[in-house]
Order: sequence, then structure tokens, then C-alpha cells
Amino acid sequence: MDAPLRALSASLLQLTGLAQRAQPQTLLHDALLILRNLVPFDSAWWGEVSGGSSKAAPRNWMHGSIGLSKGFAQEWNQLSAADDFAQQSMRRLGRVFVENGPLQPGTVPPEIEAFCRKHGLFHCVAITVDLPDSGLMFFVSVYRRPSSAPFSAQESALFGEFVAHLRLHWSHAIDGLQQPHASRPWNSYALADQDGRLLFMGLRVGMALNEAFPQWSDTALPPDLVDSIRKKLPRTVAIGTASRLRLEPCGSLVALTIPSRQHNSPLAPRELGAAMLYAQGQSYKDIAATLGLAPATVRTYLRNVYALLGVRNKVELVAALRRK
Repeated sequence: MDAPLRALSASLLQLTGLAQRAQPQTLLHDALLILRNLVPFDSAWWGEVSGGSSKAAPRNWMHGSIGLSKGFAQEWNQLSAADDFAQQSMRRLGRVFVENGPLQPGTVPPEIEAFCRKHGLFHCVAITVDLPDSGLMFFVSVYRRPSSAPFSAQESALFGEFVAHLRLHWSHAIDGLQQPHASRPWNSYALADQDGRLLFMGLRVGMALNEAFPQWSDTALPPDLVDSIRKKLPRTVAIGTASRLRLEPCGSLVALTIPSRQHNSPLAPRELGAAMLYAQGQSYKDIAATLGLAPATVRTYLRNVYALLGVRNKVELVAALRRK
């Protein structure tokens, strides 16, 4: 047991050093390369997701990958409702899930089986965790091909410990970058590089982009917005018919925020996050699982939201959230 503990300790020390010096554009990718030395894998996928409930299919909003095709996430979004493994991970935040092949015939939908076979996803270990106040969840999945050994219980445990530290470093990195825009809650905030590749996205920004660009499902911003971030900043751009985005320099990155018509939002970040998920159709139980809260706490948040916004039903709530 001493050898795995020493390996984990060395990897976490490497991760801490990386977090102190790495550019945010490369932090997650380079961190996964450190993980690869601790828990070898053939391919990896990480990013932000929503959904996983009975009423909302999972949706990948931004991602990075190692050893996977460019269209991997878009393909997954098309069949995510059938991916029970991913949905279980989203419902039980912080738990490591392992699925080693080969699966018994008929145990997964044929479209999922074909997807896994196409991309060499034979053995998998994954975890989904809360990304505080963003309205979304952060996940990491690593895979091995049929020619590789299954993931062991020890490797799964090491994977979970490493990702817990990675999530903390990533949250600190985003928090530091957001400081000039700290008046905006995380779910109304996003970060992209100069080429429009997303590093972080809050749920409100994602929903606004999805409404304005219904066919958009990439990890890069829609082309019209990429053109905007290459112009003189700061600037405010209209997207669709009901939303605006404020684009501002953030070091070598671009911060995207949804301006509020009020100087200060009456809602706390967690209240706003719960309200956005409720407006999407998620139940109290679904929201509680997504945000890592008790269902009773979610009910309290939503009761406060209705009172603070002066709304009486979900239709009025959706309209009020679009104005904020």
C-alpha cells in the first residue's frame, strides 16, 4: 500500500505546482497528463454538463479531451438520454463510477454500444462533482481500449482522490480570473480564449447561447461571437432577441457576462442557480442532486426566489429570469 500512497502524493504535489504556474487554457489538459501517470488511460474527456434527470437529458456544454475525435461531445449530446452510466454519475455527485468491459449483450442501448465501440470506450472510470454556483457540474472520464487491462479498485480510488484536488484547483483558478467581474454570479459568467474556445461556462450564459443559436453544441463559441471577441473590447453584443453579453478582456482571455438590468441582483448565487434549473424543468430532487443540497433547501431557495422576484408561477419565473 505504501507505493500507491507515494504515487498519489507525488501526483498531487505535481498538480499543486502545475496549478501555480499553468495558464488556465492548459491547466485541465496538463493535469490529466499527470493523472495518466498515476492511473494510465488511453483516452480522456472532461468538462461541464447539465441534466441527468428524468425531465432533462444530459447536455455537455464545454469540454476537453485526450485521444478522442473532435466531434465526440457533439455525438454524445445526440444520444446522452440513453447513457445510463453518465446519468448515474450525475445523480450521485462525488462518487467514482467504474464500468469494465465487456458488457453483457443487451445491457446497454444499441446506440450507446455502437458509440463506445466506435471510440474505443471499453473500460471506463468517471466522476461528476458540483461546480459551485455555476448551475452546471464538472466531470472527468477516462477510458481504456479492449487491449488494456480493466480499471482496478485501487486505481479507481486514486482517480477519485486526484479529481477531488483537481476540482478544487480549477475552482480557485476560475475564482481568481473572475475577481474583476465578481459582481456577476458564476452562472452568468463564462471564459473563452481569443479563438472562442470555452474554458468555463455558467448555466445562464449557456442557455442564452442555446436560445440564440439553436444548432450550437460545440465547445467553442458560435462563429458570430468569435468575430465579436476579436474586435475592440470591452463591448456589449446582442444575441438572439432577448439577451446581451458583455465581452471584456481578462488577461489573455475574454470574460463573457450577462448584464443585469438591476445594479445588484436580489438573488443569492445558489438561489439563482436553483431557479434556473427549476425553469429548465428539473424537480426539487433533481436540483438537489445537481447542486449537492437537500430537497428541503431547494424548496426554501425557490420560495425565496418567488418572493424576491414577485412571481406566482413558473411562466412568470422564466420571464423574470430572462430580464435579469
